[in-house]
Amino acid sequence: MLKNNRKRIILTSLVILLPLLAGLILWNRLPESIATHFGPDGQPDGWSGKAFAVFFLPLFILAAHLLAVLITCADPKRQNISDKTLGLVFWIAPLCSVMAGILTYATALGCQPNVNVFVQLVLGLLFMVIGNFLPKCRQNYSVGIKTPWALNDPENWSRTHRFAGRLWIVGGLLLALTAFSGTVWLLLAVLLAMAFAPMVYSYALYAKGQGLSQ
Repeated sequence: MLKNNRKRIILTSLVILLPLLAGLILWNRLPESIATHFGPDGQPDGWSGKAFAVFFLPLFILAAHLLAVLITCADPKRQNISDKTLGLVFWIAPLCSVMAGILTYATALGCQPNVNVFVQLVLGLLFMVIGNFLPKCRQNYSVGIKTPWALNDPENWSRTHRFAGRLWIVGGLLLALTAFSGTVWLLLAVLLAMAFAPMVYSYALYAKGQGLSQ
C-alpha cells in the first residue's frame, strides 16, 4: 500500500514543508521571537525562537503525518479503507501545516489575523467534509469511531458512523456559522459532543443488543 501511494506521500510531505520554505524566504523579516501558541481569546500567549518556529513545527507535523500514513497503510483491514478516505488521511496534516504557517508568519509580521475566526472556519469546513465520509467508512483500525463495540460488530459500526456523520456535519456547520461570534465555549462544546457522543451511542447500541455478537 505504501508503494502504491509513494507519489502521494511525496506530494503531501512537500506541501507540509511549504511553511518551512516560506520561513526561509522571510527569514530576515521575521523577529527573533515568534508567537507559536494562542489563548482562548485568540491572542498570543506563547513564544518561541525563530529557528524553532521555522524548522521544528513543519518537521514535527511531517513526522506525525508519516506516522499516521504508516499506521493506516499497515492496518490489518486496510482493504476496507477506500481511496477517498485514504486521501483524507493524507491531506489533513498538510492542511494543518499550511494553516499553522499562515497564522504564525502573519502574526510575526504584524498582520494580526483573527486566529479564532480563522481556525473555527477551517475546522468547521473540515468537520463537514469528514462527516460526509464517516457513513461510507468500513470497519478498520485506523480511521473512524474505533470503539470495541463497533470494531467487533458490523451493524454497530455502520449505525455508529451514520450517527457520527450527521453529528459532525451539523457540528461543522454550526462552527462555521458562528465563527465570528467569539464564543469559545461553543467551540469546546461542539468538539466534546463530536468526540464523545458517537462513543456513547456505540455503547448504547451494544447495551441494547445491537453491538458485539453473542
